[in-house]
Amino acid sequence: MSEKRIFVRDLAVGAQVNECFLLAQASKGQARNGPFWSLKLQDATGTIEAKLWSPAAGAFEDIAAGQFVLASGVVNTFRDQPQLNLDGLELLGSSPEGVDHGLFLPQSAEKPESLLTALEELLAANIGHAPWRRFCRKVLADPEIREKLLAAPGAKAMHHAYRGGLLEHTLSVCKVTLALCQLYPALDRDTLLASAAFHDLGKAWELTAGLTRDYTDEGQMLGHIMLGMSVLEPFLRKAKDLEPGLVLHFRHMLVSHHGELEYGSPRAPMTPEAMILHFADNIDAKVQQFSQVVDDPEKTGVVGYVRGLDRYVFNPLRVRPETPPAKKTQEKGPAQCSLLSKA
Repeated sequence: MSEKRIFVRDLAVGAQVNECFLLAQASKGQARNGPFWSLKLQDATGTIEAKLWSPAAGAFEDIAAGQFVLASGVVNTFRDQPQLNLDGLELLGSSPEGVDHGLFLPQSAEKPESLLTALEELLAANIGHAPWRRFCRKVLADPEIREKLLAAPGAKAMHHAYRGGLLEHTLSVCKVTLALCQLYPALDRDTLLASAAFHDLGKAWELTAGLTRDYTDEGQMLGHIMLGMSVLEPFLRKAKDLEPGLVLHFRHMLVSHHGELEYGSPRAPMTPEAMILHFADNIDAKVQQFSQVVDDPEKTGVVGYVRGLDRYVFNPLRVRPETPPAKKTQEKGPAQCSLLSKA
């Protein structure tokens, strides 16, 4: 197979495309003039929606996600977002010869291994209660948990939806909670940090982390809160030096971190620590959703519609950080002072 030349980030409106992509999603629809396919094409630089209309769509009874395709067509816009209108589609299967998977799977800007090390160091440096520190160390040292965390996305599509995304999100949530604990020193920082480190652990079992990001059967049936609790329970049972009241609070923060019952939390937050975990989780997810649509930080104005935020995103003019001016040494005026002293 020929070398990949065009990436999603290069697709401008009006561009003619004949390139290989990973098929992330595929669904069939019915229009007045016949069936059509709605596709999501992906490479390491991002995703783009694509449409294959009749009569070409009629050639495919089934199109399975998780395979590579050769897509040809032209880039148009739909609802202010680029969309590829296809006039040709060739299915290449899940393992075509000569394809470098690394060119098609997005990954966190920082390597997942570095993010995991940073998380371990943050917890070791900031959790003062030895039983919680040991608990966190033992969980993160587990070989299966480490392997899952390194590959796991932070979500299917909404935010941090790439390899290493879960670790990136987790590390950010820990940093937000740590900053808020400095502002509100009465909080139980140690239990809060432990819960921040593992609040989304179940996502490593809820979502697949291969060529496609989709829900596992366990993820569909149980959700990541329940899955995370089941993974952590054996470690909690073995932590005999953890006070039962601390464990109860830890469990409550995990089950309530979505904030509201309608958003999937079995319980609403009942402590300030639980409420802070909920907001820290939400802050990082929302900021990442805003930032991922801004491809050019210097371009101001409306940059696109984000379905997960249910709004258009505006990139404003911002004051850029500047080097603070050097402090001027205040000049003393001995003559003036002497005159005043004589007066």
